[in-house]
Amino acid sequence: MGDTVVLNPGLGVGHLVPMVELAKLFLRGGLAVTVIVTVPPGKATDTSAAVARAAAANPSVRFHVLPTPPDVDGDTVAPDAAEAPNPFVLLRRMNAPLRDYLRSVLPSVRALVLDMFCFCADAVDVAAELGVPVYVFYTGSASSLAVNLYLPRMQAQIGDASLGEIGDVPLSFPGNRPFKPTDLPELALDRHNEVYKSFLHAFERIPESQGIVINTFEWLEDRALRALRDGACVPGRATPPVYCVGPMISAGGGGGEEKKHECLAWLDAQPEKSVVFLCFGSMGTFPKTQLEEIAVGLERSGQRFLWVVQSPRSADGGPDLLADALAEPDLAALLPEGFQERTGGRGLVVKSWAPQADVLHHRATGAFVTHCGWNSTLEAIVAGQPLICWPLYAEQRQNKVFVVEEMGAGVEMAGYDGEAVAAAEVEAKVRWVMESKGGEALRERAMAAKHKALEALDEGGASRSAFAEFLRDL
Repeated sequence: MGDTVVLNPGLGVGHLVPMVELAKLFLRGGLAVTVIVTVPPGKATDTSAAVARAAAANPSVRFHVLPTPPDVDGDTVAPDAAEAPNPFVLLRRMNAPLRDYLRSVLPSVRALVLDMFCFCADAVDVAAELGVPVYVFYTGSASSLAVNLYLPRMQAQIGDASLGEIGDVPLSFPGNRPFKPTDLPELALDRHNEVYKSFLHAFERIPESQGIVINTFEWLEDRALRALRDGACVPGRATPPVYCVGPMISAGGGGGEEKKHECLAWLDAQPEKSVVFLCFGSMGTFPKTQLEEIAVGLERSGQRFLWVVQSPRSADGGPDLLADALAEPDLAALLPEGFQERTGGRGLVVKSWAPQADVLHHRATGAFVTHCGWNSTLEAIVAGQPLICWPLYAEQRQNKVFVVEEMGAGVEMAGYDGEAVAAAEVEAKVRWVMESKGGEALRERAMAAKHKALEALDEGGASRSAFAEFLRDL
């Protein structure tokens, strides 16, 4: 039996980061780890920078960049210039170099762990062809996994209609509270969308894996986990074993004092739990008009704030896993005239990136305005921070429902699903969370979740035990 586990995170920083955390667990379990890297052709992507950071911080993890086939270029993933690129087309074309790599190291490979997106590209067939056991690592919540596994059945139930055409009648998915169709990922609302078809295909194939590893913990998502294990999400089929090994998040604090980010020094000078932190992930961008509304709301709120601003990527701020890295934002051009000068005594605007885990754990941070990506949600939970939820894309609206209605540890930023969130809403929600008894109640529930998360990670805790079981079954 081999002693190397090969991990394939597919595309996107949000999938790479937790996969690297999973790699660390394998290393602690005595196994060697190789992380496969796919870089879109001709793109200076955010992924390239994230891989460089991860490799520097984790010298014991091997990173192997798959060579892009010579016939793959930008037209391969976006043959129609009028349509958004389909990342699964690229991943499917990368199966050949993946097969070649696995063959070259085959005697040493104990298992292949695939990101869910790799199932869209049928990478599971590569593993089956080579006789390599395959597992799925689901980087989202167990609640969203329960939805996605049931989604092919839900789509079949409504026939030729799209989920976006059935109105606001709440949908009932196993393991979840009922929610509106518009809380699903936008691509799921159009049954003719090619990416959605790939998405459905992936979740029909996930039960073929030998096991499902999820970045969550038992206490947090008991309802969804029961539905998964009881088979309610894939009626008539066997559900593979489910291992909850989270929360797996970047620990932060990786650099020495000489590498300390400027924002952490600024936070050191702020009172305890006095700062609202605004950060929307690697692909969370806004048009200039929305940035101006946020700025006005923050200024009027009177609250201290730390705000990470990226250059606008597109008119709607939508995600693109194949996009070029963004240029550094021109704050003078994007923010209202004089904003930084007027708020300089109580606010700090950071360009492009901040060490999110470090900021969330800082004693001065008191609330988190977030896009509700699952990585960010878990980081907030482990830090005990209340959330102001501003979902942007993918499963983030489902995460918002979970945080606000299931956990009771967050509040919705009204208007996120319209043309823009108004300055008055930013002002009101920031003040409410920071100043009201309702905000304090959110904070108390967030702290309770933090304690449960830490218990799961302790020696003998549920997540530590689940990973030990996973290694035994591997």
